[in-house]
Amino acid sequence: MAGVSLKCGDCGSLLRSVEEAQEHAELTSHSNFSESTEAVLNLVCSSCGKPCRSKTESDLHTKRTGHTEFVDKTADAAKPISLEVPKVSPSGSNEAVGASSHAAEEMVVPEVDKKLLEELEGMGFSTARATRALHYSGNASLEAAVNWVVEHETDPNIDEMPLVPINSKVEAPKPSLTPEQLKAKQQELREKARKKKEEEEKRMEREKEKERIRVGKELLEAKRIEEDNERKRIIALRKAEKDEEKRAREKIRQKLEEDKAERRRKLGLPVEDPSTAKPAAPVVEEKKSSLPIRPATKTEQMRECLRSLKQNHKEDDAKVKRAFQTLLTFVGNVAKNPNEEKFRKIRLTNPSFQERVGSLKGGVEFLELCEFERMEGSEFLFLPRDKVDMAVLNSAGSELDSAIKNPFFGVL
Repeated sequence: MAGVSLKCGDCGSLLRSVEEAQEHAELTSHSNFSESTEAVLNLVCSSCGKPCRSKTESDLHTKRTGHTEFVDKTADAAKPISLEVPKVSPSGSNEAVGASSHAAEEMVVPEVDKKLLEELEGMGFSTARATRALHYSGNASLEAAVNWVVEHETDPNIDEMPLVPINSKVEAPKPSLTPEQLKAKQQELREKARKKKEEEEKRMEREKEKERIRVGKELLEAKRIEEDNERKRIIALRKAEKDEEKRAREKIRQKLEEDKAERRRKLGLPVEDPSTAKPAAPVVEEKKSSLPIRPATKTEQMRECLRSLKQNHKEDDAKVKRAFQTLLTFVGNVAKNPNEEKFRKIRLTNPSFQERVGSLKGGVEFLELCEFERMEGSEFLFLPRDKVDMAVLNSAGSELDSAIKNPFFGVL
């Protein structure tokens, strides 16, 4: 059977004539062609009459227009292919020689309209695809380029940068889309590009939010660990104080037992049998109640005064802390300059003093524990020089410093 087409050995495309093969070679640089008995399809749409050269083109046409009925007229259009070299034209050159000369010419990227290229890239097309579309649509318009992309989006080399001989020109094909279809397609492409950009921005925002949450959790965890360590330290300190107090009570109890045994020995009484002694618990309780109550030291009174001040004004932590700092300033000034009377004299009616210390229950009482005295018939607190006790002032300063720095002061 005679050949009815030329088949490209590089991409498998079927071509109707030598001229089409030469044009295909110029566009793709393919050169491996052979005669084929397979005819180029001629599928004609029953609805609009558009001819399609392949099943891929008919499927694309169906997807774009919804037309599904095609008439196969391949047999009517199939004719034996002529492999003769085209005749020499009046100008003295022939098409075959022209094809060879074009193949020998230097291949370059065609020049296209820069503005239209930027618009196509803004719609989401790659630079190679946009350049190819503008070149083969003749740089006519944005609509023509979009139409070309729609018609050739299944081409295997759609995203390859086109190369053409120098000074060559490609005639622009006529758009096959209606203005309404073209406008809808253009809007669809713009919408896709916009959605893609929005999705990328949302993704970046989600990543940033995850990072903010992670950092926040790390800071909260670090703060929690620090607070736990401080709480454990305070609990351990209080436990050590209780153990020391327990040991002191045990020493006192042993001393009382020894005194009791010594008195019985002096009176000639027999040694008390431990088995006949009263139950340990009641005896301990009775002896405990009979022990003399140790009066609170001045340091303990100061600590209790500060704890009471904080409890009375626990709703305003900043105000309590400011009062502690003010009292620490008064005590520190006297300790550093005991001979300066101005540091040992405080006006009770001073607005600043009233706002910071005087209006808080426990503030004036703390100063009185530091040996400040109310001057009779006066509005001053005064610390006489002969009553300045550095030990008392140092204890007051230590208690105030602990109350300021310890976040659990007055709580546990």
